[in-house]
Amino acid sequence: MFILEVKNVKKVYTSRFGGNQVQALSDVTFSVEKGEYVAIMGESGSGKTTLLNTLAALDKPTSGEVLLNGQNIVSIKEKEISMFRRENLGFVFQDFNLLDTFSLQDNIFLPLVLSGKSYEEMNSHLQPIAKKLGISDILPKFPYEVSGGQKQRAAVARALITNPQLILADEPTGALDSHSTEELLRLFTTINQGGQTLLMVTHSTKAASHASRVLFIKDGAVFHQLYKGSMSNEEMYQLISDTLNIMATGGARNA
Repeated sequence: MFILEVKNVKKVYTSRFGGNQVQALSDVTFSVEKGEYVAIMGESGSGKTTLLNTLAALDKPTSGEVLLNGQNIVSIKEKEISMFRRENLGFVFQDFNLLDTFSLQDNIFLPLVLSGKSYEEMNSHLQPIAKKLGISDILPKFPYEVSGGQKQRAAVARALITNPQLILADEPTGALDSHSTEELLRLFTTINQGGQTLLMVTHSTKAASHASRVLFIKDGAVFHQLYKGSMSNEEMYQLISDTLNIMATGGARNA
């Protein structure tokens, strides 16, 4: 069952006065199954950030469709899009996007507060997630009082608390040290094994090697994809590295 379907998506940016056009995405087509863990990789300027923004309903494509559980998010009205994102998508960012004036608990609660949930309901959602992520004892603390790894765990909890159909992660290990990166990647694997669908944009070969599939984006199109299958993380790492080398040296497309 496909939870996400991207069909013939194109994105063309036009300069303010219409003189120049830049094609950021060129006929991107792929799908993600429910419960899958997919990484998207590509060089800077390849279009992966534009693609992520399109999947997050933060930017509309010039043409094409993006279906989340059969609903075309491209056609959702502007006044309804914020509610759609809150109810269907979870987000994990490189820089955590936590509010320093809020405790970790209040940061995690924020999506539910915006949806009008009661404290009792929010707390009942939070406690099992906080226990699973190992952050129960630091919930009263503020972001500036905890480590980068703990901040990212709080950000993951915020993404999970609405029980989203899809979690979108944008360079989630980019601001973490090696130890915190290992912890987060193990955590993502555990969350995915629990049935959560994950789509992660990353420059990190190490991070991508933990995914069940890697999509490579080049010049705004899907260049190639790798399925992990029964491979170890180390074997997947080597295959990803080889593919990135082919891309960097102008190898032929093999989608």
